Amino acid sequence: MKAFLVKNLLLFFFLGYASNALCQSHAEYFQQKVDFKIEVSLNDVNNTLDGFEVIDYTNNSPDTLKYIWFHLWPNAYKNDQTAFSEQLLQLGRTDFYFSDEEKRGYINRLDFKVNNVSANLEDHPQYIDIVKLVLPSPLVPGKSIRITTPFHVKIPYNFSRGGYVDDTYQITQWYPKPAVYDRLGWHPMPYLDQGEFYSEFGDYDVKITLPQKYKLAATGVEISNETTNRTKTIQFLQKNIHDFAWFADKTFIEKKDTLLLPSGRIIHVASYFTPDGKDVWKNSISYLKNAILTRSKWLGEYPYETVTAVEAKMGFSGGMEYPTITAISPEADAKSLELTIEHEVGHNWNYGILASNERDHPWMDEGMNTYFDNRYNALKFGNEDNTTSTNFLKNRIPENLEDISYRTIISEKLDQPIETRSQDFSEMNYGLTAYYKTGLWMKDLENFLGKEAFDSCMRVYYDQWKFKHPYPEDFKKIVEEVSGRNVDAIFSLLNKKGSLSTPPKKQLKLMPLFSFKETDKYNYIFLSPAFGYNFYDKIMVGALIHNYTLPVPRFHFFLAPMYATGSKTLTGMGRIGYDITSYGLIRKAEISLSGAKFSRNDFVDSTGKNNYLGVTKLVPSIRLTFKNKNATSTVTKYVQWKTYFIEETNYLFTRDTVQQVYVITYPKLKRTINQLTLSIENNRVLYPYSAKLVAEQSKGFVRLAFDGNYFFNYASGGGLQARLFVGKFLYVGNKNLNLSRYYLNMSGANGDEDYTYSNYFVGRNEFEKAPSQQIMIKDGGFKVRTDLLYNKIGKSDDWLSSLNLKTDIPNSINPLQVLPFKVPLKLFLDIGTYSEAWQKNAPTGKFIYDAGIQISLLDEIVNIYFPILYSKVYGDYFKSLPQENQFLKRISFSIDIQNIRFKKIVDNLTTSK
Repeated sequence: MKAFLVKNLLLFFFLGYASNALCQSHAEYFQQKVDFKIEVSLNDVNNTLDGFEVIDYTNNSPDTLKYIWFHLWPNAYKNDQTAFSEQLLQLGRTDFYFSDEEKRGYINRLDFKVNNVSANLEDHPQYIDIVKLVLPSPLVPGKSIRITTPFHVKIPYNFSRGGYVDDTYQITQWYPKPAVYDRLGWHPMPYLDQGEFYSEFGDYDVKITLPQKYKLAATGVEISNETTNRTKTIQFLQKNIHDFAWFADKTFIEKKDTLLLPSGRIIHVASYFTPDGKDVWKNSISYLKNAILTRSKWLGEYPYETVTAVEAKMGFSGGMEYPTITAISPEADAKSLELTIEHEVGHNWNYGILASNERDHPWMDEGMNTYFDNRYNALKFGNEDNTTSTNFLKNRIPENLEDISYRTIISEKLDQPIETRSQDFSEMNYGLTAYYKTGLWMKDLENFLGKEAFDSCMRVYYDQWKFKHPYPEDFKKIVEEVSGRNVDAIFSLLNKKGSLSTPPKKQLKLMPLFSFKETDKYNYIFLSPAFGYNFYDKIMVGALIHNYTLPVPRFHFFLAPMYATGSKTLTGMGRIGYDITSYGLIRKAEISLSGAKFSRNDFVDSTGKNNYLGVTKLVPSIRLTFKNKNATSTVTKYVQWKTYFIEETNYLFTRDTVQQVYVITYPKLKRTINQLTLSIENNRVLYPYSAKLVAEQSKGFVRLAFDGNYFFNYASGGGLQARLFVGKFLYVGNKNLNLSRYYLNMSGANGDEDYTYSNYFVGRNEFEKAPSQQIMIKDGGFKVRTDLLYNKIGKSDDWLSSLNLKTDIPNSINPLQVLPFKVPLKLFLDIGTYSEAWQKNAPTGKFIYDAGIQISLLDEIVNIYFPILYSKVYGDYFKSLPQENQFLKRISFSIDIQNIRFKKIVDNLTTSK
């Protein structure tokens, strides 16, 4: 910008004067006034509303309006192509996308008239829940028009804030409503689950007719209640609000009281809850009163005549605010209910009275509100700590999970600036930044100004902007005017990533097992027992030393030295790594070194001595994880280089020609494998996929492999997993080397074919009994085994390709549903071909297959496969085996411990809504 102005001095002066004049014209704040009169009736048989609304729209702007954008938010539920539906998928939810037609909603039967003249509607070019009302004649500044329309709403199931659940109704965002027109222009916005609202103030007069059996809670003051034999009509009035919500339930229990405010005004306080919630809600009136009194003290007195909290099944944990009324999901305990009521009632100030644009500046609502939540929590509960609890987990998991999650996303460079639009936040950041980080930022502002000056700023801000639409610059201006301080530096933090303050220096602390508490104060080293098992080393016992916690330390390690009771040797594994993170193209670079030592086989010699054949490996690695284009992306892209330095103990028979005896020696053979991996993975909830290209090189060969996965979701749950594998083996130099373990393989891969020792095998080189039936899903991914053949079926030193399909079996036809615990049952089908199958006199047909049943346990860490159908070549192999227990011998299983990732723990702990 500076360079542009230097080159254009004349234009600079012109723009300077023009900009000054423009600022003066906009200095006079304006705000439209939109008064509503609505009559609506509920049909609880068809889950519909029929209504008629009258809107008196006053144009207080300096502009002549030729049209008005209207929100028809029930249409967000009309089909699976709305902005709402797309966002739910982004947030990891498919319940609406796969919902039945009867659970969806819409609004129709509109017939807009302006001053009794029919007016046309034009569709929004992108969103079906927004329309443009074209005015029959322009609306000049200072004038008003009357807009009328009937409307019919098919109430959706409550997927988000409002709808029906069983026989209860949460009626929110339910009527045609004009968008805001302010100094920045029109603000038409589609309904979103993550991202709230911005609406014009006005006076509401609403009459609700519903079956008499329902109890009703609504925005505003009830002024009349007319009943008939079957229905009742209740009228509510409320001035100076920008939304209206109501809730109906047959089982509501009501509590009502009055509250004397410091000014002497008396307001009405009410709570509505279900019989299931009566124990938790028994003190709800006092919670409401405390919330009103504290916010009135800190910001300014509550201006309305009523305040109400309603227990409502909204499909998520927490609450949702509306003027004078808030909906609260069922809570587990009284403290959770109190804090939720306090938060939601607090929104009457930040949202209800200080009606900022929540969609574009969510921190002005959620974050400011969180700051006052923190004050309330400190006032009511002090600095409660559970470090002395007798509960094991409570001593290691902090009560405030938001703090550790917040520091974790910053450490991983996954955070976003506070000043971010709601829809542009990742789900994690919406909670951890718009709410939590802003609360910290507000506390920093308080510390900078001093509490007394800060409180004065907030009261003046409230007093000057109540019932208006403040923007960030308006808040900043108040702060500077009242405090007399320049706050540019603090407000600049709203647009920056990273921590708001420099982390304190940490102390070293030893701790048993693990801990996520006070990780901002301590660099932990954790000590715990370690155990392991394989068929050769038997039970291994030792110690686990590590420093893994949250946030993951930049330098992280684990060491697990163990003593093997079978081989009587030292075994174990370990890993050290160092992370370099940034907000640049490469989000994370990790340099690591891992290692392991254990027995891979044993051999009994002629003296009866059991000799153990061990393996030792060291693996240096570097992995570069790339930054995504936007924070809402579910894609992970990385490139990784590994070099495996492996030393294996083998046995060798030689003939002593002098003494005419065989001599057994145990040479140690060394080999090196270089591995380059390019990976992309999209963990989106609908149709996730991954693709991985792996190039491996060692003495005598290069091995290329592509592994692609795609998941097709079923509407009823589960889905079809499709995997495509393509591999190519290339000799480099001498073809006489024994490279068979590196060949491409169609049949179930055994422990010897795990040539990098990256998978866990109970008995890596067993050929009988249960350990011999373990496989790993690699290359062709077939589940049948042909280990007893010298040359396994489907093995190739040229090329190989396969397609693996795996489908969930619906619970309705899953015979294992009779068990008291969940056992996922799946079907698999593998089809493949390879180079040798296309040669003359090939050992198999061009394509081979197997199919059967799969049982998955422990989140698919353990999988058991029952091959039922397979190619003739496999059938011939099975016929050659001893006949006893034929079916049991065909069973195979995999143990995929490598799929257990610390990342899953991080994701679970840092996910916040």
